[in-house]
Amino acid sequence: MELRTFHHHLLQGFMLLSFISNCCARFVVEKNSLTVTSPEKIKGTHDSAIGNFGIPQYGGSMAGVVVYPKENQKACKSFGDFGISFKSKPGSLPTFVLVDRGDCFFALKVWNVQQAGASAVLVADDIEEALITMDNPEEDSSSAKYIENITIPSALIEKTFGETLKKAISGGDMVNVNLDWREAVPHPDDRVEYELWTNSNDECGVKCDMLMAFVKDFKGAAQILEKGGYTQFTPHYITWYCPQAFTLSRQCKSQCINRGRYCAPDPEQDFSSGYEGKDVVIENLRQLCVFKVANETNRPWVWWDYVTDFQIRCPMKEKKYNKECADVVIKSLGLDAKKIEKCMGDPDADMENPVLKEEQDAQVGKGSRGDVTILPTLVVNNRQYRGKLAKGAVLKAICAGFEETTEPAVCLSGDVETNECLENNGGCWQDKAANLTACRDTFRGRVCECPLVDGVQFKGDGYSHCEPGGPGRCKINNGGCWHESQNGSAYSACLDNGDVKCQCPPGFKGDGVKSCEDIDECKEKRACQCPECSCKNTWGSYECTCNGDLLYIRDHDTCISKSGTEVRSAWAAMSVILIGLAMAGGGAYLVYKYRLRSYMDSEIRAIMAQYMPLDSQGEVPNHVSNDRA
Repeated sequence: MELRTFHHHLLQGFMLLSFISNCCARFVVEKNSLTVTSPEKIKGTHDSAIGNFGIPQYGGSMAGVVVYPKENQKACKSFGDFGISFKSKPGSLPTFVLVDRGDCFFALKVWNVQQAGASAVLVADDIEEALITMDNPEEDSSSAKYIENITIPSALIEKTFGETLKKAISGGDMVNVNLDWREAVPHPDDRVEYELWTNSNDECGVKCDMLMAFVKDFKGAAQILEKGGYTQFTPHYITWYCPQAFTLSRQCKSQCINRGRYCAPDPEQDFSSGYEGKDVVIENLRQLCVFKVANETNRPWVWWDYVTDFQIRCPMKEKKYNKECADVVIKSLGLDAKKIEKCMGDPDADMENPVLKEEQDAQVGKGSRGDVTILPTLVVNNRQYRGKLAKGAVLKAICAGFEETTEPAVCLSGDVETNECLENNGGCWQDKAANLTACRDTFRGRVCECPLVDGVQFKGDGYSHCEPGGPGRCKINNGGCWHESQNGSAYSACLDNGDVKCQCPPGFKGDGVKSCEDIDECKEKRACQCPECSCKNTWGSYECTCNGDLLYIRDHDTCISKSGTEVRSAWAAMSVILIGLAMAGGGAYLVYKYRLRSYMDSEIRAIMAQYMPLDSQGEVPNHVSNDRA
């Protein structure tokens, strides 16, 4: 081994050991439950450790039949060499293959079983110990090919439990089990908090390539979740510190900033060429500050844009992994470069950097979460994710963190699952005529729940019946009343006056529920009664027309001339009335004039008689009052 390589590994070992000793490192094994449902004699629930590869069914469960192969029991060779297939027959339960630990990598065992057609793998431990996490092997070109393509879930079980399963199978029992991941991620509310422990280094081999591919692929879904307020995402970056005795060494100076306080491995594992570990620490710090500044402007999702753009525009291979290229990306995203620089501080200062100090503190496990020591690491609701770092698998784990039935639409996309309501309506109530269903697809499966449509809440069990209730029911399938359309006209018998009832509309007769028949207004002589009118019945109404060039006035049930010169019917009657009124007025005026004249004549005669009595009249009474008796 070359001396520089020895020094490199020695330094990394010191940094990791110092981190562990100071933080009381604690690795937490993430578990799911495995329940034996038959045979009766071994029924019960046991813990199993989720494999750190493949695709665990977060939020769901899987039932299957356990088989233990008679050959290749450690699954280190291809089962095809032994003529063995675990593919389930149509209509039968999936096959779970039980294999023994030892002789080869866990991931290789799972890959060989997957290639033989199994749906899941149980690995029985070979020693009595607490459960451990089955991890990926150190990636090389040969293992990377199959690790990337493992899609079935796997779990490690304790030796004693494995022996119990083997004994039951060898005794001829059919062993049915249920793998359950529903509680693997807590789901207390309608928001998920998750964090990704990542790295800006793009020259660390297979793991870096996998991480870069994931970030680019997951960016869209992550931004949808953030913009909708469904999640709270936080990026993190692992750093180590250099032991005090080595702070002045060449290795520490090239891999650390702030006098050995924050370090990262050399990207090329060569101290004499290429980029240095401190370059990675500085870019990690910049990406943390990008997130902080974007978060201050309520745009935390911009972090995903910066990281993906930086990977594309500023790669190490093209010698663009530097501040100048980063500044161009920052400017293109409309971020405040001065605030980011201020956040980063001075990497040469002999003092703590508050941003990176916070990151080192966050690496320490809290509560149910263990220490973060592996890159990349995903943490969902304070539980470390186990499985393939791929969009669909990670999205499934995040969606499992939502409280049931609160998952956003992205959790029901094709990346996560199929829609269970599409087949036989999920077995729920439906009204095909109104295109209504009680089936609602959720991340954990379909729910039969009476719907809320246009403000109208349907009530019922959701399985056999749902009925609309409350005001506005006429909007939904006409409140169950009769309705029909003909020739562009539509009528409904639903009447909503606070209490819905079925009553045939004007122009119809019937019970209003099953039927309403058109009334022939013409036959029943309800319309068009004027002499010049002719009546034609229509569906739900009628039409009146007039003879010749006359115009029908529906409000008065009469016809008038279109030119207005000829008066008919009501106009003639109105003329008679007007003439009558005029004559009555004239007569009244003549009577008034006659009485007035008579009165005037008598007064004049009385006055004249006082002075010159007429021969034809007697003595006229004196109209002057007299005060004497």
